[in-house]
Amino acid sequence: MSQPLRLKKNADRRLKAGHLWIYSNEVDIRETPLKAFESGALARVEEANGRAIGVAYVNPNSLICARIMSRDPAMKIDRSLFVHRFKQALSLREQFYAQPFYRLIHGEGDLLPGLVIDRFGDILVVQLNTAGMQALSEAIVDALEKVIKPSAIVFRNDTGGRRQEGLEAQVEVVKGTLPDEVLIEENGARFVVPVLDGQKTGWFFDHRDNRAWLNRHVAGKRVLDVFSYVGGWGVQAAASGASEVLCVDSSAPALERVARNAELNGLQEQVAIGQGDAFEVLAALKAEGEQFDVVVLDPPAFIKKRKDIPNGERAYARLNREAMRLLGRDGLLLSASCSMHLAPERLVDVVRGAVRHQDRHGQVIFQGHQSADHPIHPAIPETAYLKALGVRVFRD
Repeated sequence: MSQPLRLKKNADRRLKAGHLWIYSNEVDIRETPLKAFESGALARVEEANGRAIGVAYVNPNSLICARIMSRDPAMKIDRSLFVHRFKQALSLREQFYAQPFYRLIHGEGDLLPGLVIDRFGDILVVQLNTAGMQALSEAIVDALEKVIKPSAIVFRNDTGGRRQEGLEAQVEVVKGTLPDEVLIEENGARFVVPVLDGQKTGWFFDHRDNRAWLNRHVAGKRVLDVFSYVGGWGVQAAASGASEVLCVDSSAPALERVARNAELNGLQEQVAIGQGDAFEVLAALKAEGEQFDVVVLDPPAFIKKRKDIPNGERAYARLNREAMRLLGRDGLLLSASCSMHLAPERLVDVVRGAVRHQDRHGQVIFQGHQSADHPIHPAIPETAYLKALGVRVFRD
């Protein structure tokens, strides 16, 4: 039987409401000292009166010191549990997606806190973001082999979350051999995905639906894709009939892949690339008198912690102002944020302020969030992080 982890009085309220996290200040450390647990060890979670309410894994050195894996105190956390959860997750994805390109496991959203798995056909890219999931890695691989039967499994264990958990960064192919190019298809366009050295797992499936919306409004338009990465937005825009697309990113390897992905779709003539800091490039384009019909802003998270909110909001505001300066008299801005700490209404405020700063008018015509393969846990606000606004920006 697992060691007990006793909670303080009333500290179980969030858990009973459905949350999966236990904070270190919620533990009765006199009854069950956190230092008695090894990092990644399993524990039987108990209310203050000793009644068992679930099984969690523990990291005594983390602010989130435990994460619930099952509400059944007798549940074994082993291969069988992962097989069951993977089948549940697969059932959801197969309802929404005809092709096997999606996020298969979205951590807490799929009741597997600390685990992320993206699927690229028969290739799986896994992120073990916590000590608890690291300790269960063999069971995870065994379960994936049973449920998916992948040709290759990649561990992208190089996230910031692992550092916070006291884990080493490591990228390795733990099963099979990768082909020269890992390919996916999204919204009718094909892409090469850098699963070993790209951002995160190599691709961002979360914006799939938002890109599909934008694709319907770009035919014949001149499009600027800022923070383009490997061209998810820009190449799809070109494939959807945009007359010209300029993809801007600070990363030369990312832009090389934009060029490759444009070539893969026969769009070399429509897609151009520009390397540099986003703010500097936007200023330079304005100085050169450039103008676009559509501007896409999909920056990295400017707000990673609560303390970053003031500076982050200023950065989003500046970015949106600079982008709007490049829109024609009646243009379309797609403004996105993956910062969980930026509330949706605050992104609307940022856009409103930028519109007024340019003495223009704005109409929000689309509000998007993460796609269905990134399910939101209704008790965990942190799982709802992605925001996208489609804004018509115009002058009288």
